[in-house]
Amino acid sequence: MSSSLRPGLLALGLACAPLLARAGVLTPPHIPPADAARVDAILARLGAAHEFSAVAISPDGLHLAWVLDTPAGARLYLIAAQGGAARAINVPGQHKGCDVSEPAFAPLGHTLAFLSDCAGGKQAQDDIVLLNTARAGAAPRQITHLDGLVHALRWAPDGRSLGFLYVPGDTHRVDALAATKPRVGVIGEANIEHQRVAVVSAGGGAPQLLTPAALFPYEFDFSPHGARIAYVAAPPPGDDNWWIAQLYVQPARPDAVPRALVDPNTIKGPLHGLQIALPRFAPDGHSIAFIGGLMSDQGVTGGDVYLVPAAGGRPVNLTPRSTVTPGWLAWTGAGSLLVNAFAGGSSQLATLRIANAAGGRPRATWRALITGHAALEDGSAMSALAVASRGTRMAYLEGSFDTPPEVWTATLTRDAGGAVSAVRDAHAVTRVNAGIRPLWGKAVSLHWTNQGFHVQGWLLYPAHYDPHKTYPLIVSVHGGPSFAVQPRWPGVNYGGAPLSAMGYFVLFPNPRGSFGQGERYTQANRRDFGYGDLRDILAGVKAVEAKFPVDPRRVGITGWSYGGFMSMFAPTQTHVFRAAVAGAGLSDWLSYTGENSIDQWMTPFFGASVYDDPAVYAKSSAINFIRQDKTPTLLLVGEYDAECPAPQSFEMWHGLKAMGVPTELVVYPNEGHGFVDEAHKRDVLIRALAWFAKYLPPGRG
Repeated sequence: MSSSLRPGLLALGLACAPLLARAGVLTPPHIPPADAARVDAILARLGAAHEFSAVAISPDGLHLAWVLDTPAGARLYLIAAQGGAARAINVPGQHKGCDVSEPAFAPLGHTLAFLSDCAGGKQAQDDIVLLNTARAGAAPRQITHLDGLVHALRWAPDGRSLGFLYVPGDTHRVDALAATKPRVGVIGEANIEHQRVAVVSAGGGAPQLLTPAALFPYEFDFSPHGARIAYVAAPPPGDDNWWIAQLYVQPARPDAVPRALVDPNTIKGPLHGLQIALPRFAPDGHSIAFIGGLMSDQGVTGGDVYLVPAAGGRPVNLTPRSTVTPGWLAWTGAGSLLVNAFAGGSSQLATLRIANAAGGRPRATWRALITGHAALEDGSAMSALAVASRGTRMAYLEGSFDTPPEVWTATLTRDAGGAVSAVRDAHAVTRVNAGIRPLWGKAVSLHWTNQGFHVQGWLLYPAHYDPHKTYPLIVSVHGGPSFAVQPRWPGVNYGGAPLSAMGYFVLFPNPRGSFGQGERYTQANRRDFGYGDLRDILAGVKAVEAKFPVDPRRVGITGWSYGGFMSMFAPTQTHVFRAAVAGAGLSDWLSYTGENSIDQWMTPFFGASVYDDPAVYAKSSAINFIRQDKTPTLLLVGEYDAECPAPQSFEMWHGLKAMGVPTELVVYPNEGHGFVDEAHKRDVLIRALAWFAKYLPPGRG
């Protein structure tokens, strides 16, 4: 889903709201003083928890490093894994407002690398900084003076150099979630970023660009001896073409010629037309594991685990017929992978043991280790874990609906070959957020069946729940659609927790199209947006109404991105929902094709382009059913949204106005798909709460 140049016919309307906002006219709606005080308390509680953005563990498992977001900026801390006091690391040029990120221990474990923009001046340029963790009192040392976007920092296996993704000369984040640049000039030729895999000596100096400018790499990995790199790449522009990316291998030197190993666009079999992510060389360098599946956003990884010979050959699906969705993997031995998977709306860690069957074809055995009701990640990628490559520990960030995030570690039991056979002694090593309790109600996992599918979702109780009262229910539909809601502590953002705190039941369904129940489940809404998944959601509403004191006359729907689309589309198909708040939604898939800049994602989900099969797009377009919509709807969108462009919300707003349906549209200046301005985040939350309070008052039970 993507952003666009604003068409001339809508220029006046699109310009007005941002100009009014910049002029200070974007004032929050009036809400009663008691509710205003409650909103302030909710916002304060959401903002009280400190967020961790990354954690790393040394290869021997003896040291941990993490990045904690503080009022002064993101700061780096170092601690012995066995305990003791954490040490704050002062980086060169550190000042209020600067940040550090992406800590990574060297293969020998004595040096910690990280990115810092503290010495980057007004441009906030990230550079690579090294710290000798073995020498007491050692000061961090900046080894680069880069000019451009830097991310995905990792050490080469020999510890003599570091690799990273680099956009020379441009620090704009190449990401469909970011606010798009103004689309002016020769469209499709100007302002196209060229991201490369680069390396720099650990001793410092200028970076070397390894990959050709004709390819835009998204992820990469070094071979065990560092002589080769594997990467997922597509021709620029990078924010559009990830959905058609291929897997490449080349020597780790400048001007080397890449070789395409896997092309999902032409390959036959279950991987055809899908996306690939997380390439990882096996310990012997002879094969590469990766995740392939139907994915709606780069970085939101889920699918099956595949194995392909590094010298070329046909990839083998190691997890066919899986009932969970692998989201991350790492080799722990010559024939074993540690996998973090979506299991319904929970996390499951498992060992995937790989052996050769008759004829040399790999086969694998899945062994679940633990399943928990929390999202686990280390900050480097969704679902990623920090595993000590030579030790018996791992580290990760963990939070839930009930508990704010902390840094956790766990002990791994390994067999002689390195495979993990057990995970034990999981515990938090920080207490930064100790004592912070939720203002919202408790969370429970619900299960229901519909049309042969087993559906899972999370239900938040209203705060101060009284079983003798009846309550309104709001359905919060996740984005994607290839994603799943897992328990995590909410940030200062619009979402289900504030609604629960204001007195609503909140249902987070994971309907067909979601991660968590295997690739068949994820692909079940191809060419069917808004139909099968909506039926699953409506079945979930009935399941909640059957078990809990919900007033069926006070049911609402909300969501962002794909959830915004569903919040626009569902009221055109059913009158169950009496109010809707649609954030960054889509109302017309046909016009969207001409407005957005990342339309490559649509063909895998719709099965054809809009020009080849317009009917399949039309049947899922809310604007075509606008006469059936009677639901009061609040529409919210960023001015420069690169996934769901603002004209989509304008179309829906105009259609609802024409039908006499109560509606309001707010366009936020300079925002992309994911909002960054704290004042705008607060405004979204207040407006949404006020909208639901008006049409679904929570205090009548």
